[in-house]
Parts: sequence; C-alpha cells; structure tokens
Amino acid sequence: MHGMLRIAVVGSVVFGGVAFAAQPPVFVLNSLDANVSVIDPSSWVETSRIPTGKEPHHLYLTPDEKSLIIANALGDSLTFVDPRTAQIQRTVRGIIDPYHLRFTPDMKWLITAGNRLDHVDFYRWDGKELTLVRRVATGRTPSHLWIDSASRRVYATMQDSNELVAMDIASQTILWRIRTGATPADVYGNGDGRRLFVGLTGSDGVEVFDISAQVPRSLQIIKTGEGAHAFRAAGDGRHLYVSNRVANTISKIDMKALEVTAQYPAPGGPDCMDVSADGRWIYLSSRWARKLTVIDTHTRQVVRQVKVGKSPHGVWTLNHAPR
Repeated sequence: MHGMLRIAVVGSVVFGGVAFAAQPPVFVLNSLDANVSVIDPSSWVETSRIPTGKEPHHLYLTPDEKSLIIANALGDSLTFVDPRTAQIQRTVRGIIDPYHLRFTPDMKWLITAGNRLDHVDFYRWDGKELTLVRRVATGRTPSHLWIDSASRRVYATMQDSNELVAMDIASQTILWRIRTGATPADVYGNGDGRRLFVGLTGSDGVEVFDISAQVPRSLQIIKTGEGAHAFRAAGDGRHLYVSNRVANTISKIDMKALEVTAQYPAPGGPDCMDVSADGRWIYLSSRWARKLTVIDTHTRQVVRQVKVGKSPHGVWTLNHAPR
C-alpha cells in the first residue's frame, strides 16, 4: 500500500487518574483485560486502571516524554496517556494492527509493526496528527522494532520467518534481510550503532549482528536462558538486560565483551521490563503470574510483587534509566 491516508484524532478523553507528586507511576499493560494498571511506586498499590482498545501489547514513551502511547493491536488504535498523571490525553483510531511501535528520535515518524497482518507502517507525525505514508510488506509476523539514533533506519524482527530486516526510513524501503535463530523477538542496538542484539525466544540466547558494513553478519549467540525475549538497557551505556521467558530468569549482558555478567530470578514468565532511574530496580511483567515483579539488582532478589491484570505485557515509567 502506497499513498497518503489521514488518520483522525478522536477528541480528548480524561480518565480519573491520580496525580503523583513524589514519583511518576509505573504502568503495566494488561493485554487480555484491555487496560493498563497504574501503580504508585511509593506504596506499591494499584491505584487505577486505564481502559484501552482490544489486545494492547506494547507501549512507548514519546521522545519528548509528554505522552505514553499504548498500541492496541486488535483495537486498531493508539491510546495517548499522560505519563505523570495517568490521564488519557486522546485516542487515535484507524491505526491497523499496531502490535509494536517506535518513534524516531527526531519525532518525525511513528513506525508500527503489524504482527498479525505481516506489515510495517510508516506514519508522518507533525506533533498533532499521524499520516500514513507507506505500508511495507515485510515477512512473516513482524515482532519488534529498533530505530537508530540518527532516525535513518528501522530494524524489525520477523518472528515466524526467522529474519532480521533493515528499512530506510526516508524512502520506506527494505535495504536488507538476514536469517536469525529461532523465533526472534526484541531487538536492541548498542550506542555506536555497529551491533544489534536479537532475543531468540525459540532458543536460549541472544544473537549478535554486526551491521557496520553494507552486508550484515551474525557474530555469535550469547547463551542466556530458554525463551530469550525482551530487552531493557541497564542505563550505564554498556549493559543490557534480557528476560528469559521459559527459564524464568533475567540475564545482564556486557555489550562490549558479549558475555553474561549476572543472572536474576524472574518468576512467572518474565516479559517486558523497565529499570529505575538509579539502576537499582527492575520492574518486570510476570506474564503468566499476572503480577508486576520488582527485582533488586544489588541483591539479585525479588523484593515484591504487585497483582495486576490478565497477561501483563509492557511496563513503563517516566522515572527510568537512560535507554
């Protein structure tokens, strides 16, 4: 599909959220409940739930940190939420199958992965409206996206065709594709833009790719644990966390040495994570246990769990470590 499609923004809806004076809330997305749990990080109490569209799977903070965007895959919509007050800002409809999403750092593009419909969509963003510029057929079941710091390239994993695909953002065209290990999920690029890390959910490790040359190549697979799935930066510019969904662990990877430096217990099917601004705490969605799990990175122990909704997936807070 090529051409221009205007996407209307549905009028603002204000939800009775709670203002957090001391710390911004922690948000946990409940995929099978079509809502988001709002958790006060001082009392660790769920204070409210934000209604969303059907099957929200991922959420993303805009680079200016003014909106937390929830992608409702079966609802074909985006829910914009204030990351400080947990109030709904607006709903954008007509976004087809937004499973995963990323804003370019320059905030000119929003890119979504249509996991169910095998496409990646490129939307122009003028600060108010989204305009669909091109829908790119990619491969079987695009899963996660990563955008480079220059806002030039987007990388997407193909969950069911075992591929990593690179696309040029300006022209919305595929540059290359390369085979990966089994069932690639999340993808993360290191600071210098020379390497990509891909979680192999169908295997037991993270595959590392050198993308510095015109032709990419696989360097090695770092063994982490069964079901390596989602990433979050540790905040120090060198280390990366990966959740191992089957192994019920989180591994800490040294992105320079390409080795695991620490392991943490992560019960209940660990999925998405966020990391506190000081790097001390990992906030984890325990997918099968219906809980938010908090892990102390100093003691390497689970310190608390908070009951949330069905199939918790994305986790986000404004009070986060550098990504």
